[in-house]
Amino acid sequence: MTHDTTETTLRRRERLSSDDAIDRLFAEGHKGYVAPFRFWYRLREPDETPATVLFSVPKRLVKRANKRNLLRRRTKESYRLNKQRLFKQLAETKGVDIAFVYNMREIADYKTINNAVEKMLGIIAERV
Repeated sequence: MTHDTTETTLRRRERLSSDDAIDRLFAEGHKGYVAPFRFWYRLREPDETPATVLFSVPKRLVKRANKRNLLRRRTKESYRLNKQRLFKQLAETKGVDIAFVYNMREIADYKTINNAVEKMLGIIAERV
C-alpha cells in the first residue's frame, strides 16, 4: 500500500505552539487518560490544518533528556502514522487542538505508545 507523502508527514503548521492556544487547550479542553498518556483536546474553528498537536514528556518524570527525546519521537511517529483516521472524522467541518502528555516514569516501547495513540485518536474521533 503506498501513501501520499502529504498524508503521513507532520508539518510545522500541525504543531501547537501558540501560548494562547496552549493555555486555551488546557483551560477549556476535554481531558482523558490512556496509559501511559494524559491527553487534552479542544474543538476549534477549522483552518488550514484539521488538527494541531503538542507532545510533552515532563522532566520531573523522565530525568534524562535523551530518554525524553526518545519518548517524544516515538509519540510523534505514532501520531504521524495514525492521524488520517482523525482527519477523516473532522472532514473540513471542525478543527481540533490536541496535547499528548507522557505520564509514566518507565520508558515505554513503541508498540505500547502506538496502541495508546491509536486509542486516544479513536476516542477523540468518536467525540467530535
